[in-house]
Amino acid sequence: MAPAEEAGNRWVVMAASRLELNLVRLLCRCEAMAAEKRDPDEWRLEKYVGALEDMLQALKAQASKPASEVINEYSRKVDFLKGMLQAEKLTSSSEKALANQFLAPGRVPTTARERVPATKTVHLQSRARYTSEMRSELLGTDSSEEPELDVRKRIGVAGPRPGDEKQSAAELDLVLQRHQNLQEKLAEEMLGLARSLKTHTLAAQSVIKKDNQTLSHSLKMADQNLEKLKTESERLEQHTQKSVNWLLWAMLIIVCFIFIGMILFIRIMPKLK
Repeated sequence: MAPAEEAGNRWVVMAASRLELNLVRLLCRCEAMAAEKRDPDEWRLEKYVGALEDMLQALKAQASKPASEVINEYSRKVDFLKGMLQAEKLTSSSEKALANQFLAPGRVPTTARERVPATKTVHLQSRARYTSEMRSELLGTDSSEEPELDVRKRIGVAGPRPGDEKQSAAELDLVLQRHQNLQEKLAEEMLGLARSLKTHTLAAQSVIKKDNQTLSHSLKMADQNLEKLKTESERLEQHTQKSVNWLLWAMLIIVCFIFIGMILFIRIMPKLK
């Protein structure tokens, strides 16, 4: 039984190592595809990330699984790739940039040949791209005129050669400094736009407040005039009713006097023959 159990344990360790090796290979492939400029209709990366999730769950379920730090690093990179794909599906560049800020790239390289973690390079690329898109939306310029951050190509997917390591580091620092300056300039422009918007908002608020006061005064005066008009209308109606009554009585008296005068005139005056 002991040799059989030992052989079974050795097979499990080999299976776990093979699964981890496949996961690392697929992860390197996904990082390379994420660093490249992809078409909007590209679907392979999303499928690969889904396969990475399944392989990671299977690796966690293995009895002879790697250390917890390694598992956490794998999970961190897979979550970063998944979040990056979700951020690319958003509509506006501001939403993409905000979602990109919450992404956490890997802390250590996937392979020993990498000097900088590939996910960190992809994170810098996407942040610079979204910043350039936001600048283009605000200033109305063409985003193709902005320099494209391509650190992945500068340092190489397979790692830099020993003679180019210092040059790659200098280029990386130069690119990072350039995009840092670009972000600072963009922040200053956004701050200026915010101040201008605040000034116009305060001016519009003051004008609207004055218009509201004028409108309130006009409504108050209209109510007062309406009350006065109603009072005068009631007085005129009463006066009209009184005038009609006196005129009626006066006409009745005049008619009576005329009738009596006609009777007396007929009685007194002789009849014509």
